[in-house]
Amino acid sequence: MEFSSEFIPLKLDEVPALSDRMKSEHARFVQILAVNTDAGVDLVYSFMMDGGALCNYEVKGVKKTDVVPSITSNFLAAFVFENEIHDLFGVTIEGIAIDFGGKFYQLAQSEPMTIISPAQKAAREKAAKAAEAKRARAAKVAETEYAADHPDAIKQMKPKVSGIDPTQMTDFEERFAGTDPEKLARIKAAFAAKAAKAAEAEQSRKSKRETRAAELENLDPEKAAKVRAALERKKKAAEAKRAVGSTNVERDAEIEAKLAQLDPERAAKVRAALDAKARKETAERAANTGKDGE
Repeated sequence: MEFSSEFIPLKLDEVPALSDRMKSEHARFVQILAVNTDAGVDLVYSFMMDGGALCNYEVKGVKKTDVVPSITSNFLAAFVFENEIHDLFGVTIEGIAIDFGGKFYQLAQSEPMTIISPAQKAAREKAAKAAEAKRARAAKVAETEYAADHPDAIKQMKPKVSGIDPTQMTDFEERFAGTDPEKLARIKAAFAAKAAKAAEAEQSRKSKRETRAAELENLDPEKAAKVRAALERKKKAAEAKRAVGSTNVERDAEIEAKLAQLDPERAAKVRAALDAKARKETAERAANTGKDGE
């Protein structure tokens, strides 16, 4: 008899097709093994092939919200294992030929095989915290290395503009959990550069306002009133634009995350297209604002 220690990955929706194939190949059903894990319940389907080879197919991380299709239409003997897995692990299995409806066992505690001890729970929480700390350290190292290679971009991470504070970006860490640390550092740098650009633009607007105020002092009062009214309209339009822009921070973050996953050349082309579109929209708004102020 040939035994195999290999577990062939299987998706949940592939279970019926596997059952049909095993039936057509005259395989003999052996068992369904369930293992409780942090990600859910792993199911291992074992079949004996002609010649004695044992094949194992594994569905990993089955959640309580998942529905597992029964294989009893092809292998009636599986009803024992499927009822047992339902009662002991809380896995929902649909279409069992002989379904005990949760009464296969007389249980004092529901889903007993999913219960973990306080020590196991503490160990898992400790492992999760250690993994998070390791990821945070890796992100910090990647950011430090990126800062060394791109000093100008990182240097601009200090200003806080329009509610964006690149030095307090812990929300990015959570939102992009699992993202490659180097790519996360590039996203941060991109937002830092955007913040610096916004700071420069705000400083420029401030200088223009001061210059206009000085010029208005020398104008005829009636003409000065008209100019002030036009400036007030522009100010309100700018405030509305900034309010809309602040709601788009998450969208921009998602765009940057997607661009970070692309080939650098392709990402550069996409950024160029987005910049061109933004410049066109800015020019159109400026033209319309000019007309309104006439």
